[in-house]
Amino acid sequence: MEKFKWGVIGTGKIAHTFAIALKHCEKAQLCGVASRTENKAKKFAEEFGFEKYYGSYADFAANSDAEIVYIATPMASHFADAKLCIESGKNVLCEKSLTINAAQTEELLALAKAKGVFFMEAMWMKCRPVYRKMKEWIASGLIGDIEYIKADFSNFIPYDENDRLFRADCGGGCLLDLGIYPLTLAHDLLGMPDEIISSAHMMNGIDMSNSIMLRYKSGAFVSADNGFEIQLRNNAIISGSKGFITLGNWFHCTDEGVLYDRRGNEVERFVYKDEINGYEYEVDEVHRCLEAGLLESTLVPHSDTIEVMKIMDECRKQWGMKFPNE
Repeated sequence: MEKFKWGVIGTGKIAHTFAIALKHCEKAQLCGVASRTENKAKKFAEEFGFEKYYGSYADFAANSDAEIVYIATPMASHFADAKLCIESGKNVLCEKSLTINAAQTEELLALAKAKGVFFMEAMWMKCRPVYRKMKEWIASGLIGDIEYIKADFSNFIPYDENDRLFRADCGGGCLLDLGIYPLTLAHDLLGMPDEIISSAHMMNGIDMSNSIMLRYKSGAFVSADNGFEIQLRNNAIISGSKGFITLGNWFHCTDEGVLYDRRGNEVERFVYKDEINGYEYEVDEVHRCLEAGLLESTLVPHSDTIEVMKIMDECRKQWGMKFPNE
C-alpha cells in the first residue's frame, strides 16, 4: 500500500484532534511535526508517533521530507505558514478559515497553482458522509428548489483575553471561526448571494456574535446566527419546494440527516457514526486527490473557498471590522 508522508505545523488543540485521526489512517505516514519551540514539537511527536520534530516552521519547510502538510496554526498565521510550505514544494491542507481575507486566499491559491502543488481548505464538513448524503438528496431533486436555509453556530465560551478566539491579532472573532460553517453550507447549495445583510456585537476589535442573512434573486434566503455569547443547538434545515432536510445538532459534524416530504412526513433517515473522530474523511479526500494527481479537491474546490471568504469580507466591511495585520 502506498503511504503518504504527512507533516503537521502547529501543536494546539485542533492539531491534536487531527493527529488522532491521522494516526489511524492506513495510508498516512506520520513524518514530521513543527512547533514554535522544539520542546512542544518533541512532546507532540512522542505522543502521536511522528518520526521527526522541528523547533521552527522554517526548519520543517526546509528539511522535512513530508509530502503533505496540515497547517493548524492560528488564523492570522495561516497565510505565512501555508506560503512557506508551498514555496518549499509541499502539498497543503490548511485549517479554515484559510486566511483572514479573500485577497490573501487568492494569493495563496494562485501560488499553489503556479508551484504545481495540491492545496485544500480543511473544510471537514464537506467531506463527511452525512453532508454528502444531504447533497445527494438535493441533487436528486428530492426537495425541489431550495427556498430557505437556517443554520446556526453559536457556542457559549467564557471570555479570555489571551485566547486566540478573542484576539484580533490572531484573526479572532466568531465569523472566521464559527460563521464560516453556515456560510459554506449556504454557498455550497445556493452559490454567491445577491444581497448580504448582517450585524454584529463587537468588542475589542472582534465580533462576539453576529447575525447574517443572505438573499438571492430566486427568492431563496439564508439565516445564520453565530457567536461566543450564547449556546444554541447548532442544527440546520434546508427547505425546498418539494420537501426539506434537517441536519442534527452540530450540523457541521452531525451523524444524522433526515429527509422529509413537503407535508413533514419522514422519507429517509441517514445515520453514520464516525469511524475515528470525523477528521478521517478529509484525510481520505486528500489521499484520493493525490492518488489521482489532482491539485484541488472536487469536494472543496478553490473557487468555493475564495467566494466564502468574499462573503465574510463583506460582512466585516459592514461591521467596520478590520484585523491589525490587514
